[in-house]
Amino acid sequence: MSFCCPLCCHSSLQVTEEVREHLKTPIFDNWQWEEAEMLVLLQVMYTDLDFMTAFHIELDVLQNFLFEVYCHYNNIPFHNFKHCFCVTQMMYGLIWLTDLRNKLSRIDLLIMLTSALCHDLDHPGYNNVYQINAQTDLALRYNDISPLENHHCAVAFGILSKPECNILKNLTCDQYKHIRGGMIKCILATDMARHNEILNKFKVMQPVFDFTNKDHKEVLMKIMVKVSDISNEARPMAVAEPWLDCLLQEFFNQSDSEKLKGLPVTPFMDRDKVSKPSSQTNFIRFVLLPLFTELTKLFPCPRSLDKGSNREQWLNELQKYEDALNSGVFRKSEEKGSQNKCSICPCSKIISLEFRLINLEISMSTDVCTLKI
Repeated sequence: MSFCCPLCCHSSLQVTEEVREHLKTPIFDNWQWEEAEMLVLLQVMYTDLDFMTAFHIELDVLQNFLFEVYCHYNNIPFHNFKHCFCVTQMMYGLIWLTDLRNKLSRIDLLIMLTSALCHDLDHPGYNNVYQINAQTDLALRYNDISPLENHHCAVAFGILSKPECNILKNLTCDQYKHIRGGMIKCILATDMARHNEILNKFKVMQPVFDFTNKDHKEVLMKIMVKVSDISNEARPMAVAEPWLDCLLQEFFNQSDSEKLKGLPVTPFMDRDKVSKPSSQTNFIRFVLLPLFTELTKLFPCPRSLDKGSNREQWLNELQKYEDALNSGVFRKSEEKGSQNKCSICPCSKIISLEFRLINLEISMSTDVCTLKI
C-alpha cells in the first residue's frame, strides 16, 4: 500500500474492520506500520469519529492537512511524526474506551484529536530549558514562556491558514474561535513545566466533576492530551522500550550540545550520568502513576476487576527496582557496559498494568497486531 501526496492523489483507501477495532486500543503497535500507512490510519480516525460529516470536511482537504502535518515533523529521534501518530492514536483510543463520544461534544473531540496531532509540530529536538538557556529565536519570540508549545500552535494554524489544508473552513466564526482557543489551551498544557498546576486543578474538581461545566471540561481535555502525550510506558513492553531508546538518544543529543556550548547541562539528559532504568523510575512514580490514578477515578471500570493485588505486586517490584538503583547494582552493570539493561523490573509493565485500570478492557486477539491494510 502506498500513500501518494494528497495534493495529487485522492483515491479511496480501504481498512479492514479488524484494524479499525484494534486502532481503538492502547495496545496498538506503531512499529508494525509504515509512515504512509499511519497517514491512512489518521484519516480513518477523523472519518470514524464522524468529523467529516459533522464539520463538512472534504476528503481531499483532510488528506492535504494530514500530509502537511507529516511534512512539518522533523527527522529527529523522538519528537517525530511517529510520536505524533502514537499520541493521536492513544487519544483516539481513549475517546472510544472512556466513552467520551457520549460525554463531550463532537467539536471538543475534534479539538482533542487535532491537538494531539499537532502538539509537537516542528519540534527541534531540544527542550524549553535549552531554548531559554541558549536564547534561541523561539525563546526570544515567545519571551521564554513555553517557547516550543507556542511554536507548535503557531505552526498548526499556519498549516490551517492554507485553503487547501483548512479542515475548519466550513465552520462558523464561533466554531472556529472555539476550536482555535481549545487547541491552544490543550497544546500549551503539554509543557511539563505546567504539569503539577494542571494535575492539581484536576484533583480538586475530580470528586465533583461535571461534564456540563465548561471549566471542568477544559481541564479534562488538557488532561486527556497530556495522558496521550506521555503514554508510551502504558503500552506493551515491546512497543514502549524502543521509544525509551529514542527518547534517551534525543536527551543525549541535547546534553552533548549543552556541553559543547557551555550551557547548563540538564542532569536527566547527561549520557554520563543516566541509564535506561534510572531514567524511568521517578517519571513513572511521580508523573505517570498520579496522572493515571486521577483519571481512573473519573472513569471507573464498569465491571469489577480484581486488579488491586496485581497493582500492589508491581509497585512492590518498582520498590525493589529503586532499592537496586540505590544500592549501586546498576552502576556495577554500567561498568560492564550494560547501562541500558534492566533485569529486575520492566518499568513499562508497571504503568501498563496501572493503565488498564482506567476502564480499558481489551479483548482483542494478539493476531490483530500483525494485520495490515
